[in-house]
Amino acid sequence: MSTQPAAAAATATGGRPQPPARSGGAAALGWILTIGLNVVAPILTYNALRDHGWSEFGALLASSAWPVLDSAVMVAWRRKVDEFALVTLVFIVITAVVSLVGAHTARALLVKDSAVTGLFGALCLATLLAPRPLMFYFGRKFATDGTPESTAWWNGLWQFEGFRRTMTVMTTVWGVAYLAEAGVRIVLAYVLSTDTMVVLSPVMIYGVLGALGVWTALYGKRSAAEGERRAAAAAAASTGG
Repeated sequence: MSTQPAAAAATATGGRPQPPARSGGAAALGWILTIGLNVVAPILTYNALRDHGWSEFGALLASSAWPVLDSAVMVAWRRKVDEFALVTLVFIVITAVVSLVGAHTARALLVKDSAVTGLFGALCLATLLAPRPLMFYFGRKFATDGTPESTAWWNGLWQFEGFRRTMTVMTTVWGVAYLAEAGVRIVLAYVLSTDTMVVLSPVMIYGVLGALGVWTALYGKRSAAEGERRAAAAAAASTGG
C-alpha cells in the first residue's frame, strides 16, 4: 500500500484515510514482545545481575541485549527494523555511558539519572532535524498493530501537512519537557537531601511521563478532529463552488 491509495482514500472521504482493521492477535503478540523484551526483561536482568555483584555499567550493558533481541525478532517476523526497540537500546547505552562518568556517590548517581532523561530530551529535539521526528515512530508503535497494512497507513499520513505538524509539536514538547525535568532534578539533587531525592526522583520521572502521555493523547485527538473539520469545510466549499 503506497501513499497514492492513501491519498485517494483521503479524497473520497474528505479527510485523512481511515486506518485498516487491526489484528487483535498480532497487536497483542507485538505488545507482549515489546513490553517483555524492552521493559520487563531489562529491568529483571539488571536487578538480578546487581544482586549478584555486577557493576552498574556491566548490568546495564548486559540488559541491553534484550532490545537487540527484540529488533532481531521483528526483523525475522515482519522483515523490518523496530525503531522503538532501537530507541530503547540507545537509551540503555546512554545510561551505561553516563554511569561511567564522574564520581559514584549517591548524589552523583541522582545527577546521572537526571542527565539520562535530559539526553533523551535532547535526542527528541535532535530528531527534528531528521526526515521524520522521533514521535512519528513512537506514534506508529502505539497506533498500529505492526502489520504491513497498518504500517503503510501510518506512513501514508506523512503526506498531510497537519499530521507532520502534529508529530513535530509532540516531539518538541517531549524534548523540552524532559530537558526541563532533568534540569529541575539536577538542581534539587544539590538542594534537597539524598534521602528526599531518592523518593522524589522517581515520582518526578513517572509524573512527567504520565503527564506527557495524557497530553499527547488529548493533543492527538484534538489535532485529528481539527484536521477532519478543515477537510470537511474544504470539501463543502469545493462542492458549493
